[in-house]
Amino acid sequence: MTNTQVTLVQIDNYGPWTVTPEPRREADLQTLQSRLYADVSQFVGARDGYVFFTRFDNMIAVTNGLDLDDHRLLQESVGNRYPVSLSLGVAADPDPVEALSEATELVQDAGSAQDRNRREILGGEVAEGTGGEDVGIAHFDVNDATGEYTDELNAFDSFIEIEQAYAELMRYMRTAHRSLSFFVGGDNIIAVCPELGEDAYHDAIAHVEEDVGVALKVGVGSGSSAHAAGMDAKHALEICRAEETRIEFSR
Repeated sequence: MTNTQVTLVQIDNYGPWTVTPEPRREADLQTLQSRLYADVSQFVGARDGYVFFTRFDNMIAVTNGLDLDDHRLLQESVGNRYPVSLSLGVAADPDPVEALSEATELVQDAGSAQDRNRREILGGEVAEGTGGEDVGIAHFDVNDATGEYTDELNAFDSFIEIEQAYAELMRYMRTAHRSLSFFVGGDNIIAVCPELGEDAYHDAIAHVEEDVGVALKVGVGSGSSAHAAGMDAKHALEICRAEETRIEFSR
C-alpha cells in the first residue's frame, strides 16, 4: 500500500512583494520563479524526492525520505539566498490528494498567502514507511508526439494539443483515481498515484483519447521514494515503446 508524503511549498507574501514599492519587471519575476524552482527541485531531488512547479508561487513536492530537519534546511537555504521565504506543509496518506489537502490546510491555517506576518511556517508530520512501496508513479507519454505534432504543427499549436491532453488527464486522474498529475516538459506527464490496477490506467487513457483525441501510453512504478518509483515507471514506459503497448507495470 502506498503512503505518499506530500509537501506544499508556498512563497510567503509573494503577491504583495511583486508590486512593492512598485510593480516589478515581469522578466525579473519569471527569472526569480524559475531559479527558485530549480533550487528547490535540486535540493529535494538530491534526497530522492520530486518537485512539481504548478503555479511557481506554489510548488508540490513528493518528499518520502525527507524529515522535518530537511525541510527546515530548505527554508534556511532559500531564506539566505532569495528576497522571499517559503512556508511548508507536510502530510502523508495512502491517497495523494488527501495528503496534499492536509498539507495545504497546515499552511492555510497559519495565515493567508498574502499575510505579511506569516513567514517560514513549517507544519505537519513525515511518513512512516510501509515496506518499500510508499510511492506510486505513473509516467504518461503521448504516442508519436514528434510525428503527430512536433514535426507537423507549428510550435504553438503543438503546445496547445499537448496541454489539452495534460489538462484533461490532470482533471480525470484527480476526480476518478485520486491522483496528482503534472506536466514535466516535452510530451511527458507524471502522476503521483495511490495503488491502482491496470483497469484504472486503461480507463484514464481511453477517457483522454475520447475527450481530446490524444493517444497516451503509460509506465507505472512503485518504490520507497519518488526517485525509485519514477525510475521504475521510466523503465516500464520504455517497454511500452519497444513492444508498442499502452500500459506497462515495472517488472
